[in-house]
Formats: sequence, structure tokens, C-alpha cells
Amino acid sequence: MTRSVAFLSRLLETGVDVRFADLPAIEGTTGRFLLHQMVSVAELEAGMISTRTKAALAAAKARGRTLGGARVRKSNGQRVVISRKAQKSGAAANHKRAIDRAADLAPTIAAIRNDGAITLRDIAAGLEAAGIATPRGQGKWSPTQVKRAMEALKAAE
Repeated sequence: MTRSVAFLSRLLETGVDVRFADLPAIEGTTGRFLLHQMVSVAELEAGMISTRTKAALAAAKARGRTLGGARVRKSNGQRVVISRKAQKSGAAANHKRAIDRAADLAPTIAAIRNDGAITLRDIAAGLEAAGIATPRGQGKWSPTQVKRAMEALKAAE
């Protein structure tokens, strides 16, 4: 369920009734104590795994091992190598596309703000109401997406 004692404590403080399929009903003070102990051990284990993994990756890197998996083209199974130049070119193209998209949205965002939208959440709701697709064309507008669009607008100026 969680490896965070803090999260579990907040959850239990709300009065949520916790049941486990593989344990008998643990209720009351004893149940809460047992649950806290189990989560504490899980949190410790997660920290130990993280430390061991970081140490192993650092050791492999020190031995000259290249980290990360190979990219393989699905169509023919051939390995794909993307040069640094191609990566930079792709990033630049993505940045330009974001700026262009933000410039297209600028009049709509201005109109939404003129109608009284103050917060990023208000602007996101206005974009939703106007039927404007998100940058990826999926889901609903979030305040973070609006913030990024507005930052791209500033970059365009």
C-alpha cells in the first residue's frame, strides 16, 4: 500500500478503515501499531534498496560500463543510435513547437483572463470550456500545462 510512514499516519488520522486480504482483521491500537511497524520496515527496505542500487550503478560506471538499455526499432529489430546532434536538433524542434503553440493560444488565454480568470486552474478550466485540446491532445488541461504555455509565451517575446 505504501512505504511511507508519514503517508500512512495521515491516512489513518482520517479514520480510514484498513483491511488486508492476507491478514486477519487488525483493529484498534494493536492493529495500528502492527501496521506502523510493517510500513516502517518497508520504508527502511526501500531506502536500503535505493542505496545499494545507486552504489552498484556508480561502480559499474566507474568500471567504464555504459548505463541504459539499447533502443531497438520495433519494425525491424535493429538498434537505433541517436547522435548528440540529432538529440539537440529534436529538443530545439520541440521547443519551437511549444513556442508556436503558445503563440497560437495567446489570444485565447488573454480573453479568458479578461473574463476574470486569475489562477492557472481558472485558465485551464477556460481552455477546457473553449474546447481547446491539450498540447498532447489527451486529457484535460492542468495548471502545470497552462504555466508551461505561459512560460513559452514569455520565451517567444
